[in-house]
Amino acid sequence: MLGTIRKWVGLLLQPSKRWSILTLLVTGIVVGAVGVVGFNFSLQATNTETFCTSCHEMYAQPYQTVQQTTHYNNASGVRPTCSDCHVPHEFIPKMIRKVEAAREVWGSITGMIDTPEKYMAHLDEMKMREINRMRSNDSAGCRSCHDVERMDFAAQSEKARFYHGAMEEQGKTCIDCHQGIAHQYPGMEAVSAVEQAEGQ
Repeated sequence: MLGTIRKWVGLLLQPSKRWSILTLLVTGIVVGAVGVVGFNFSLQATNTETFCTSCHEMYAQPYQTVQQTTHYNNASGVRPTCSDCHVPHEFIPKMIRKVEAAREVWGSITGMIDTPEKYMAHLDEMKMREINRMRSNDSAGCRSCHDVERMDFAAQSEKARFYHGAMEEQGKTCIDCHQGIAHQYPGMEAVSAVEQAEGQ
């Protein structure tokens, strides 16, 4: 056992007889740099709206529903892409989400939701999974654009002012009241849960 350890330590410490230390070092730096650039490129490429909607089911269903909302067409001209809401911006959560997305790729390959009927059959499950994910990260996707602390409460309706002001003390997050604001499906209005509860 001790001999094996010494052998491995010797291999790590002894430079190659064929290549100089400088050659090995430069090669390692180049390979590492190419790896980092390639990794970042793949992250950026898989965060584009073009990539997200390249699957038929994503283009035919959720992308069409977001086009009916104020997140797609609005006076400000600001329009988030899929990844702005559905992919965390911090590195570790982003990597976790990318691994989780493998399930969605598998679903696309196997045709799990490739027709409107199949998509609607799985819609409630997919919605709840996304709502729960957003609740667990305090609606980080929403908050990357909407900052409650910077809101001008005076410019809001009395109701919005009250609920936005009470969010933290009530333990609420954006998705608790604003489901349907980014994707509209049959029977789902893009109004807050508060307005629905009050019959407006």
